[in-house]
Formats: sequence, structure tokens, C-alpha cells
Amino acid sequence: MIAIVDYRAGNLTSVLLACQALGAEALITQDPAAIRDAERIIFPGVGAAGAAMASLRTLGLEAPIRDSIRRGVPFLGICVGTQILLGRSEEDGGVDCLAIIPGEVKLFRPPSRADKVPQIGWNSVMQHRTHPLFDGIADASEFYFVHSYYPAPTDRTWVLGETDYAGVRFASVLGRDNVVATQFHTEKSGRLGLRLLQNFLSWKPSVHGGSPC
Repeated sequence: MIAIVDYRAGNLTSVLLACQALGAEALITQDPAAIRDAERIIFPGVGAAGAAMASLRTLGLEAPIRDSIRRGVPFLGICVGTQILLGRSEEDGGVDCLAIIPGEVKLFRPPSRADKVPQIGWNSVMQHRTHPLFDGIADASEFYFVHSYYPAPTDRTWVLGETDYAGVRFASVLGRDNVVATQFHTEKSGRLGLRLLQNFLSWKPSVHGGSPC
């Protein structure tokens, strides 16, 4: 079973429908036990880091997520679900996040008025290194973004793909051990988004014990 983490955010149904279109059995859940028992976890959604972290703590989901990652359960973060993996976000006046990936989440501060914030629309992802998540996906393929903040990991070994926007080349795909994460919305990125999701669903990380957290 794939657990789609319900932390009172929007866009969860789109991820569920994408999984079902690929023939995967998935469940939107707030149940800590279901997350602990899941074979894979997807943390999607839209919204703000502060609200996301507050909901995780209120619902008692922070510990099950950490425990599952530590045990090596494959984990996919999408958009806000990517940002909360870092140590801290500038959003909402500064928010402590899960600190699974060293670094912080920063606000776009474009040097030109031509670059609108938030970034809304299609943009290219340059593959920084090979990974099963990119199987069948060409370098510089375009995916759909909606965000005002971007991941800035301090450990470059986490960077799988990068994207240019508002004068910044930022990490748009992160991954190491059993954790992968995309700043773009896989479920809104058409055929290639579904291919990336399928790659995650069939991925077998070669790790023992999972990412530290």
C-alpha cells in the first residue's frame, strides 16, 4: 500500500488519481499507523511550510514519517512535501522543518520584474546526475511548477536535478538513499510526470537503514 500523507492540504486527490491511473493501490491517510505500515510514502500538496509542519505535529505524523524514512521506506516529496524535508524555511517568518535534508528553503528575490513570483508554469529540469527516477525522461524535460520558495540544500550530494528561475539555479529534484523529492508537481506534469511517478513506484532503493533523520 502507498500512503499519501493527508496533512490538511489541497491537491491530494490529484496524486491519488495519478497513482490509480498507473495501477497502484494508494490511500490518502492521516493515520500514523497506516503511514508506519506503508510500503511507500508520498507527501504531496500545496500551501505553506508553517501550516504543513503545524498539521504534521497536531496529527502526530512527524514521528511516523521520520521512522519510515529511517527504516528505508521509499519516500517521495512533492512541492511543499519537498520543502518540509529541509532544515528550515524562510516562509511564514521562519519555520523549522523535518531536517532530513541539510539546508533551507528560500524565497525567490528576482533581479528583474520580468520574473514573476510565484513561478507558475512549465520549466526545464537539468539532470545533475543519473537516477532511476529519470528512467525514460530526457535531460532538460519540462515539468509544471507553482511555487514562491525553492530548496537550497547545503549538501550537494542530494541534488538530482536543477532548474533556472528568477536569477537562481535551484535544486528542483532532490534524492539520496530511499528519499526523492520534486519541487514541481508530478501529478500536473502530463505524460512525463506520470512516467516519473511510475519510476518512483517501481524503484527499489539499494540502502540499508534509510536516510538519517
